[in-house]
Amino acid sequence: MRDYKKYDVWVKVHQLVLYVYKDVLEYFPKSEQFALQSQTKRATYSISLNIVEGCGRNTDKDFVHFLDISLGSAQELEYCMLLALDLEYLDKEKFDVVNKMVNEVKAMLINLIKVIRK
Repeated sequence: MRDYKKYDVWVKVHQLVLYVYKDVLEYFPKSEQFALQSQTKRATYSISLNIVEGCGRNTDKDFVHFLDISLGSAQELEYCMLLALDLEYLDKEKFDVVNKMVNEVKAMLINLIKVIRK
């Protein structure tokens, strides 16, 4: 079993989750509590949870499968943030911070997936 806390990508994702929860979601209107805000939360923590779940699997193939799911959730979060920006729930500065973090996470996931698949 792998220790997810030892993966740099998990550390980065955990920082992303904390940032979204503490510094982004508060700007969403109450009317989005059960819609875009809820979906954004799920997409955000899904990235880290799938890394954690994959670390609990016995084979590299299973681990990579969960990393792929994490990558999909990162894509989903990226779009949620773009939509929040376009709906003016989020200012450009906060969007840029989240977008940079998401792109770093995606790159790290892609690299880890490539390394494991070799």
